[in-house]
Amino acid sequence: MTIVLEAPVERAALRFLSLEITGRCQLTCPSHCYAQAGPTQSHGTMTGDDWRRVISEAATLGTETVQFIGGEPSLHPDFTGLIRHALMNDLRVRVYSNLFRVRPEHWALYSQPDVSLATSYYSTDADEHDRITGRIGSHQATREHIVTAVELGVPLRVAVVDHGQGQHAEQARDELFALGVRDVHVSRVRAVGNAAGSPAIPSTKELCGRCADGKAAVLPDGRVAVCEVGRFLSAGSVKYGSLSAVLHSPAWKQLAASIPRSPRTSAPCDPDCSPNDDSCGPGSGGTCDPADG
Repeated sequence: MTIVLEAPVERAALRFLSLEITGRCQLTCPSHCYAQAGPTQSHGTMTGDDWRRVISEAATLGTETVQFIGGEPSLHPDFTGLIRHALMNDLRVRVYSNLFRVRPEHWALYSQPDVSLATSYYSTDADEHDRITGRIGSHQATREHIVTAVELGVPLRVAVVDHGQGQHAEQARDELFALGVRDVHVSRVRAVGNAAGSPAIPSTKELCGRCADGKAAVLPDGRVAVCEVGRFLSAGSVKYGSLSAVLHSPAWKQLAASIPRSPRTSAPCDPDCSPNDDSCGPGSGGTCDPADG
């Protein structure tokens, strides 16, 4: 009898890199923020020069898109400079912002070619939205800035994180379409970060099953994680070393192999499939749902 061995899964080249440049945020999202960001969090130990080095190296590794996340990335003091550095390295840029506050100079930045925006929106009911974000006035501010982005023609993706329990999530999706947003996705809360309960015990079952397939995330202290939601799975650091060294290390390969793979398709996960789309990337659903179904 001939035994045919299944070929090992070949990891895709790094295409999409999320850079969590700060843990600071005007919101707290107490029931679902996977990064556990908030007003009292810091920008981390990575300096502006550290981030520039990582961005430059990512470009040499064939990365196509870098996504600036947080917390709220625009709160970082070097936010504008980092985006310009990425553009100078011929990288596409996505900024995942809560759109609570947007400076005029940032609108000019977002309107540049190869720059896009992403955000989260929770409900058509202002009180419900504000309760989810933990900040009064966030519904009005985010909605107004969504309208501005559409009017300016800034490419925009919006995730509606559905907490269930009668939340006006589907109505929020319909409202966004009515406002002119064409890229809208609804995804459920994942038990990671603030949503994991106490004590927080993260599980790989909450991941889409294709983390580390063509994507990675760098956290504010320089640790490299398999994705922004799978932040509890990290190997190595770029604070004092190279991104390439981490991605080619035995520890990284071991982490990637530990993630339950989705049986739906052998194709690499789209970079936008991040579960619990609070400040990573709006979820596209479909084959990028959690691996456990």
